[in-house]
Amino acid sequence: MRPVHPTADEGNVQIGAKLRTARTSQRLTLEQLATATGLTKGFISRIERDDTLPSVPTLVQLCQALSLPIGSLFEEPNIQRIALADAPHINMGGELVDERLVTPRSVDEVQVIRSSLRPHATGGDTLYTVNCTLEVLHVISGRLTLVLVGREEELQAGDTITFPGPTPHTWRTDDEGPRLPGPSCPRRGADRPSLSTPGRYAPGRLTGVSGMPASCIATAFCA
Repeated sequence: MRPVHPTADEGNVQIGAKLRTARTSQRLTLEQLATATGLTKGFISRIERDDTLPSVPTLVQLCQALSLPIGSLFEEPNIQRIALADAPHINMGGELVDERLVTPRSVDEVQVIRSSLRPHATGGDTLYTVNCTLEVLHVISGRLTLVLVGREEELQAGDTITFPGPTPHTWRTDDEGPRLPGPSCPRRGADRPSLSTPGRYAPGRLTGVSGMPASCIATAFCA
């Protein structure tokens, strides 16, 4: 009995994009991969478009040429969704700020913290650093002053600033309360601004905070 080679239409298995990503990340052309595997460029192209699902021996050839574990082609992506209401409160050491970790605790590559900042909120008078490679801060609403060594950056809604994690810095808000879009920030009596920051964290909760919101920002820390 001849072996039956299933096509992409016979199932939901789609491996083409993973193979193409593995090839292009190694800067290999279709011609180079075809030479390494003994397959034709057209056939490899069809596999990468998921027009056909190759046999196991063919997959082994491709994976060996790409130094790719064959099992990785069939792994489900690790997708995790966290509702804001379920995100744990944390404490990054700031004052007049409510912070929530909105990425899974198990994720080390990037951590995002959503923080609601009140008027005169601050990261402290002393400059600090974050144990990450890169920090990205985006202002959603309101204003924020980023304090660096020898300079200050006045950020407004829509501004984004990027700097290395080891850069000494702190931040503060002023006394103005911007008008915030209802669903973009958490609510506790009134609309509040929010900050998203990935980084190191400790469990915590907001206590004794009152007043109008000062700004809504998002910050990302990348490992």
